[in-house]
Amino acid sequence: MRVVVVGAGLGGVTAAVGLRRQGHQVTLYERGAELREAGTGVVIMPNGLRALEELGYDLRGRSTPARDAGLRDWRGRPLLVTDAVRAQREVGSMIVADRAELHRALRAPLPAEAVRTATPVERLEPGVDGVAVFSDGERVDEADAVIVADGIGSGLRGQLFPGHGGARRIGRMDLRGTLSRPEGLDVRELLAGILLDRRTGAMFGLFPIGADELYWFTDSVLPDPVPGPEEARERMLALMADWHPAVPALLAATAADDIHVDPIACLAEPLPTFAIGGIALLGDAAHAMTPDLGQGASQAFEDAAALARHLSGAGPAEVAERLSRYDAQRRPRANRLMRAAERQSRLTSQTGAAAWARDILLRAIPARLATRRLAAIWHA
Repeated sequence: MRVVVVGAGLGGVTAAVGLRRQGHQVTLYERGAELREAGTGVVIMPNGLRALEELGYDLRGRSTPARDAGLRDWRGRPLLVTDAVRAQREVGSMIVADRAELHRALRAPLPAEAVRTATPVERLEPGVDGVAVFSDGERVDEADAVIVADGIGSGLRGQLFPGHGGARRIGRMDLRGTLSRPEGLDVRELLAGILLDRRTGAMFGLFPIGADELYWFTDSVLPDPVPGPEEARERMLALMADWHPAVPALLAATAADDIHVDPIACLAEPLPTFAIGGIALLGDAAHAMTPDLGQGASQAFEDAAALARHLSGAGPAEVAERLSRYDAQRRPRANRLMRAAERQSRLTSQTGAAAWARDILLRAIPARLATRRLAAIWHA
């Protein structure tokens, strides 16, 4: 069966690989001049790793050692403790990887002849013989199934759902960076944890990448206009000057070239379906969510695994029915997590009396209850 995948992000390349391994003739279209992924670190939760294993990847050697995690205040004092060691023992391991390096590993099984770079797909036209694919006004391909994985700003989603509100900014900024572990700076108590400041609503998270690298991110009010990396870093240094000493030290030690600024966005509302005839949506094109649960990449991998599973052995006449099954399986879970991530964003960004009450309630939650909730999110 002929399958076209539009978009070569993490979800798009894994869908293309998974569908090829099912025996389909797959072509991956990417608007960029080369296959690559920009960014810093990426956290793959246990459910995402299970999906990658189902697609035939073996990333067990990259697993991040389990450690207790949870929420802390800006000084580093515990608010909500989760036994991540127990949760990973019950549900599986997680990894934190360099995004570009992970993308290279995931796309490695794709042969060059299966990839068309510098080819933006701006229109799909369903017909009796399949779905016609158009780039720069010309018909470039025809497929029995098309997987739309062109990201949060998906133009094809707008074509398929003309009345949908698309993506919207939530008024917050994500600043992310990677660096080698600074000598003499002890960050062990902060690893795999999130720090919250009830005075400003800002957040800081820190994760290890392998033995020698660190990945950090912040979440704060989005300035207008959106600042560049250096200006954004200076803003955060001023905002976090009296936080746990490791926080400003890490921000200051990170090279500007290794810092990325992203206005946080999500879908304005859930899509009514992830599949229309022979066309299915995947990843951020289908269910862009705020990063608060760390599930963005993992949900894209779950999508890719589900598509490979539902299209296994399918012929052209079965595509619409098989993609309808994909929608029925994936949409409820992905949309539920999208809503949960938004609730988490509102919870962690509170300020004033509401944030003070939040911190009191968080300290009262038993660790075993918090651990069960974490494990429930990681179950596919």
